[in-house]
Amino acid sequence: MPDPARRLPSLDLLKGFECAARHANFTRAATELFLTQSAVSRQVQALEEGLGVRLFVRERHGLRLTPEGERLHRAVQGALLQVQEAVDSLSARDDERVTVTSTMAFCSLWLVPRLGEFNSRWPEVDVRVAANDRVLNLERERIDISVRYCLSEDAPPGAQWLFAEELTPVCSPALLGAKGKPLRRPEDLRHYTLLHIDDRDNPSTWLAWSRWLDAVGVRSMKAAGTLRYNYFDQCVRAALAGQGIALGRVPLVDDLLRDGSLITPFAQRVPSDRAYWLVRPQGTPGKPQVERFAQWILDSVRAR
Repeated sequence: MPDPARRLPSLDLLKGFECAARHANFTRAATELFLTQSAVSRQVQALEEGLGVRLFVRERHGLRLTPEGERLHRAVQGALLQVQEAVDSLSARDDERVTVTSTMAFCSLWLVPRLGEFNSRWPEVDVRVAANDRVLNLERERIDISVRYCLSEDAPPGAQWLFAEELTPVCSPALLGAKGKPLRRPEDLRHYTLLHIDDRDNPSTWLAWSRWLDAVGVRSMKAAGTLRYNYFDQCVRAALAGQGIALGRVPLVDDLLRDGSLITPFAQRVPSDRAYWLVRPQGTPGKPQVERFAQWILDSVRAR
């Protein structure tokens, strides 16, 4: 019987592709993989040639996945995560680690930028971040803490409310000041490219531009252009690069607003119907380092 693994591309090509897709940028992927930018580009090109499909659209400000690329990225990312989880469970002792999971957007934009602070205070605690947009079974996956993004009625028993979510347009300061393109009223968005989240496998209709525009009284508006991304952090990176205007999710973009990397051109903020909740497995004894990490999250939320 033929071995199906023989038909798979090499792991190096798949890892290079996954990293480039996650960053939407060859240079940042190269930094993470300790390779040159040209080496990552060649890996992706070899994968495209081997598969006979285009995986990326190369644009002036970065990369955009094609539909085929989105499909492959989701599969490769899930497979690599499962392999990493299996390796971790075999090579590390549970009593030395805190494993935390949340959505990729929350981990990338809120949790990871703050982890240095936790590590500086408790360097002996081994923290593992398992970013995943699927709702994981904490007991089965041996996860200590989850920050769940959901409707209030979907929050599990014992969940602790962290914060609600509001939506507001955000963009790079460099986007302002273009002649003949004002940005003083929501109606002025028609002069700009709007950045959308478009994930066919996990549609988030409550994060659609149409919802925000309807809420502020703007209907039937046609934007100057449209770019679509299947992950929110990709949308934010596109906004940072000046590709257009994203529908920002507060508090996920708070840090970028505070340091001036992004700005909010309008005062209108529209509440979404989702919130963030701190969740721990039910019926399991609390390890000291897990309780310490959970309290750190709660303190970080109160200090924002």
